[in-house]
Amino acid sequence: MKIAIVGLGLIGGSLAKAIKKNTDDTVYGIDISGTTVASALSEEAIDYPIETERLNICDIVIVALHPNETIDFILSNKQNFKKGGIVIDCCGVKETIVNAVEQPLADEGVRFLGCHPMAGREFSGFAYSLDNLFEKASFIMTPTDNTPISAVKEVSAFAYKIGFAKCVVSSPSEHDEIIAFTSQLAHVVSSAYIKSPTLDKKSGFSAGSFKDLTRVAKLNADMWTVLFEMNSKALTNELDSIISALTDYRDSIKAHDSERLHQLLEEGTRLKEKSNNMY
Repeated sequence: MKIAIVGLGLIGGSLAKAIKKNTDDTVYGIDISGTTVASALSEEAIDYPIETERLNICDIVIVALHPNETIDFILSNKQNFKKGGIVIDCCGVKETIVNAVEQPLADEGVRFLGCHPMAGREFSGFAYSLDNLFEKASFIMTPTDNTPISAVKEVSAFAYKIGFAKCVVSSPSEHDEIIAFTSQLAHVVSSAYIKSPTLDKKSGFSAGSFKDLTRVAKLNADMWTVLFEMNSKALTNELDSIISALTDYRDSIKAHDSERLHQLLEEGTRLKEKSNNMY
């Protein structure tokens, strides 16, 4: 197959490297940075650069840009994609993306499938991309009633071929509801947690717990601001839930209500043990 990757950052670069490592497919690359394209070529993550006007030679086009840029690129190039080919995105929200691009692409005879590779690092950019970033990771696909089943089958086979451990099918709205809890809320909590005035005194007092809870506080503010705003309703619901839970903990600690506090802690332990069996 001929595959084009638009955006050679952490995710796009890692996808390119995974494709080259695991398949014989030809990989083309597009990036706003000429230096990044040169790096991708020198590391043999891509075979060739490609102009947008030539995307019609590619069987699959993977758009690995930030959400607004993803929508803009797809709509601006909807006539450049291969008729009958597949376009997928990699954004962390799905409903806004799918609603914006699915029908315009269908009108051009192009199949679109909203996707979300569930992997990442606290670093960004091609320099941090890895050919094994997606090993043991899930690949989420969000077809709608209008998505050709052929696209789901072809993209699923492709995801397994390049190293993903599991393909998950969800609706765009269900994806956004769940991802608000499993990913977005964690980033908000981490960002808020590290703002404690005690942070400056942590030297010599921090270990695994601190590192675990603060890892995703280092984020790309431009991208995550858009992701949070695009998923405002679901994320707000999750924030309301955790604020309520934290209030319960605070009140029991403040009141020295040992029985209630113990109950809350036991509930948390049980839920964590239960979740360990749900992967």
